[in-house]
Amino acid sequence: MDEIIFLKLGGSLITDKTQPYTVRRDKLSELAREIKSARARTPGLRLVIGHGSGSFGHYAVTEHYPNLEIREKKDWLGFNEVWYRASQLNRYVVEAFHDAGVPAMAIQPSAAVISKNGVIRNWELAPLVSALNAGIVPMIYGDMTFDITKGGTVLSTEALMFYLAQQIRPQRILLAGLEAAVWADFPARRQRVEKVTPGNYDAVAGKVGGSHGTDVTGGMKSKVEEMLRLVQTIPQMTVQIFSGEESGNVERVLNGAVLGTLIARD
Repeated sequence: MDEIIFLKLGGSLITDKTQPYTVRRDKLSELAREIKSARARTPGLRLVIGHGSGSFGHYAVTEHYPNLEIREKKDWLGFNEVWYRASQLNRYVVEAFHDAGVPAMAIQPSAAVISKNGVIRNWELAPLVSALNAGIVPMIYGDMTFDITKGGTVLSTEALMFYLAQQIRPQRILLAGLEAAVWADFPARRQRVEKVTPGNYDAVAGKVGGSHGTDVTGGMKSKVEEMLRLVQTIPQMTVQIFSGEESGNVERVLNGAVLGTLIARD
């Protein structure tokens, strides 16, 4: 049976989040090569890629769209600027995959998603599913969305994956960033959390940290909580949070290795 995996390449991994609008081209190329190798080793692997906005979307939001909603007509210019920056980064990512020989196709969330108060209400998924079934790698990313309540808002990659997972039911979600794991003592990073479940989360929740650099979508704590809700909805699914910074880690995890922190049902 083919395995469906969602892989997120974090914004902190593919950009320098401390420098506005700065892509890590060499790292992108390395990650694309690892993904190509993993797909070659596991022919039945069906993969959906998501990537964060890093120093593109997050800085653009801070500078041009800080309220995350439309309050007056000029806010639409900010909305458009954030959309532009998010799509600009996506183009860099698609190019890296194309150069590595991975058949990736961007599925632009802003063109297909409608939300209400920041929660996805409708997403036309037929093109994404068609790409997946054809052996093409659908690629989504943190993006702007037209919102029934707010006019326009930001949707994180995790929010997109949360919705998409309930429709497609992947076996695994893999979140590759700079951090090697979830830490119980962030930012000291001395106490690694090997496994997070609904039953033990309260014990570490107060110590789970934010993110490296600017992040308008909540950082690590938000990601962990969103994924916990998801594994409660889909009991057979697991999530891993691990570092994609070390060469080879993404390929190893795609091919079955357990690295970083595992998020699962009790």
